[in-house]
Amino acid sequence: MKNHNLVEDFEPREILVERRPAHDQAGQPVAGLHNVWITLNNPAELNAYTTGMIKEVILALREASNDRAAVTVVLTGAGTRAFCAGGNTREYAEVYAGAPGEYRQYMRLFNDMVTAVLQCDKPVVCRVNGMRVGGGQEIGMACDFSIASDLAIFSQAGPKHGSVPDGGSTDFLPLFVGIERAMYSGTLCQPWSAHRFYWLGGLTEIVPVLKLNGNWIPNPLVVSDRLLDEYGRVVLGEWKTGAAQQEGKALMAKAATDLSLLDEAVEKLCMRILYTMPDCLTKTLESLRKHKLEHWDRNRESNRAWLALNMMTEANAGFRAFHYGTKNEREVDFVQLRQRLAEGARWSEDLIRDIAPWVDQEAKVGK
Repeated sequence: MKNHNLVEDFEPREILVERRPAHDQAGQPVAGLHNVWITLNNPAELNAYTTGMIKEVILALREASNDRAAVTVVLTGAGTRAFCAGGNTREYAEVYAGAPGEYRQYMRLFNDMVTAVLQCDKPVVCRVNGMRVGGGQEIGMACDFSIASDLAIFSQAGPKHGSVPDGGSTDFLPLFVGIERAMYSGTLCQPWSAHRFYWLGGLTEIVPVLKLNGNWIPNPLVVSDRLLDEYGRVVLGEWKTGAAQQEGKALMAKAATDLSLLDEAVEKLCMRILYTMPDCLTKTLESLRKHKLEHWDRNRESNRAWLALNMMTEANAGFRAFHYGTKNEREVDFVQLRQRLAEGARWSEDLIRDIAPWVDQEAKVGK
């Protein structure tokens, strides 16, 4: 048989690629079959993907797609804090800010990664082990299934940091949750809990990952029951506030994080996929993915061009402000920016330093 992989002897450095045994209904390994686990391995930066990591994910997905013994692909992140926090803001600030031509080439790679998910010949399961934000949310929604820790957070970040969720969210999110909720998430970047996103239709399954005194407990920071607020509205999955939030944080501090139920749920889904006709399964995937691809293929090239040009203005300011700022000071002064632009100010280094003075830190790190 021919080798149809793009490169020979692919050896990833920034991701992990494992071939884990496929299991039958009795939980026993099946001889000669496996699932391919692709792990974004950058936990120190919340698994934010670098340019090199994107290339490796593309190659790994292509190789898994050609793997005759592979049943399912599982895409996940290292650690317990994040699946993926999106693009690597260190690279954005130090390499791509102010360099639209370079960022346009980078976005070609990112678009190819999303397309590689959507065109994989195997079903792709997103194992959401923590926050799925920005570009992480976009590659997650490109997957066929998502099983999440109930501690996971789902959100966009673009308009808060000088970008636009045009790497997939503006295409996919309305299909999951409807146009109004997609508008809310995309523009205001308010984080949804896993309970909320599941209830809205964005996830296949959620599982608890906190254990206290040997017992599983749901995320203590969210309303995990179907309750009504003072106006009679359902508040399932909303974030607790006030005293209830503080109680939740105290409970969370006592509990331990255990992802074993998440792994069990992922393995169970992979097992159920095993018991399907492979060609009929692939055709079903392709037919259902058309709804995502219809929007993705229509918009991705023009979106790539706009995002590149935006690296001269708002992205130039936003990504540098985030990267060089402190934990509590990572956003530009939005009000001053609007005021200055209303006065006719032109985009310049002086304007950027006015709305985010700490960007001068870049000189101290040798840019």
